[in-house]
Amino acid sequence: MRILQSKLVRFGIVGGGTALAYVALYMTFLAIGMPQIAANGTAFLLAVMLQYAGQASFTFGRQLNDRIQIVRFAVMVCLGFASSALITAVLPALIGVPDWAAAALVTVYLPVQNYIFMTLWVFAAPISRTEITS
Repeated sequence: MRILQSKLVRFGIVGGGTALAYVALYMTFLAIGMPQIAANGTAFLLAVMLQYAGQASFTFGRQLNDRIQIVRFAVMVCLGFASSALITAVLPALIGVPDWAAAALVTVYLPVQNYIFMTLWVFAAPISRTEITS
């Protein structure tokens, strides 16, 4: 399908699938009696792994077993957490934005931040030595 040729569309498919997988895993873990914090942590970790695999292979056409890429992805996830923490903590306290609005902003902001990081850094094509010396 021609629409799947768009990197942005593939990014959205993987992101949406990852979000659905997280919710399904979290609810499943709770249903089998796992404590909430363990259910959340396990579902989050599995969803991040799924996101990495999907974004690397499907969206950006990269190999999965690249250590530098994996570290960059982990840093990006940590930066995403920091951004969401700042948005949800600072906006309500600083300018009186309701909590739901701050959370909604996170759901719009984080995919944009992640797409930029993934495109320009995490999965960026390596520069060849000839490009550096030319």
